[in-house]
Amino acid sequence: MKFVSWNVNGLRACMQKGFMESFQTLNADFFCLQETKLQPDQIDLTLPGYRQYWHSAEKKGYSGTAVFSRMEPLSVSYDIGDEAHIGEGRSITLEFPQFYLVTVYTPNAQDGLKRLEYRMAWDKAFRTYLTELDREKPVVICGDLNVAHQEIDLKNPKSNRQNPGFSDQERDSFSQLLSAGFTDAFRFLYPDLTDTYSWWSYRFHARENNAGWRIDYFLVSDRLREHIQAASIHSEIFGSDHCPVSLELNFA
Repeated sequence: MKFVSWNVNGLRACMQKGFMESFQTLNADFFCLQETKLQPDQIDLTLPGYRQYWHSAEKKGYSGTAVFSRMEPLSVSYDIGDEAHIGEGRSITLEFPQFYLVTVYTPNAQDGLKRLEYRMAWDKAFRTYLTELDREKPVVICGDLNVAHQEIDLKNPKSNRQNPGFSDQERDSFSQLLSAGFTDAFRFLYPDLTDTYSWWSYRFHARENNAGWRIDYFLVSDRLREHIQAASIHSEIFGSDHCPVSLELNFA
């Protein structure tokens, strides 16, 4: 099974930058989007063979997630089971016989870490949600988690210390999530690989210079780690300030 996750930073804009070509090239069984920035009636997207699930923010042009699946899920749910974190369209969960698939767009701590308190509350609620799912069956989590976990995960760690996405608090929270029973699929396969990123600022020629961050992830329940066949970061694909990331699992 092949999974793809992509923060498209506005799907309508991405559609003008080759989204459909990339979608077809990646040829995934499950294609998850973050930051769609639209309501479902604002786009007419025809994807033969895929079922579409959308979760939009109440605020137009903001946040939003979507999942396109070749398989029909047993159930679909939205948000993370905590009323304090609804309204921004940040998560969709699809249940299948062998696993749950969760796509997420994690809140940004924002400049000056002014939303860090909310971010920490979100992280705790999300961790609780995932561990509850994991008690029932294994979980595949993907999306923009808005954190570079280790210094290896961004180009300039020293100058970015305590910036949003690389604060000690966010990094520690991510460590707590992994310790709760989840594996970072890319790092499982490539524990020491450097200079491989999934997001670049639009400023300062960051992508041209590969001055990026790895903040888009696939995490899996620890008991799925031996099923990981491949985990890739598709930096050759443009259309957003993020590139797609992918995971291949073998359930045979």
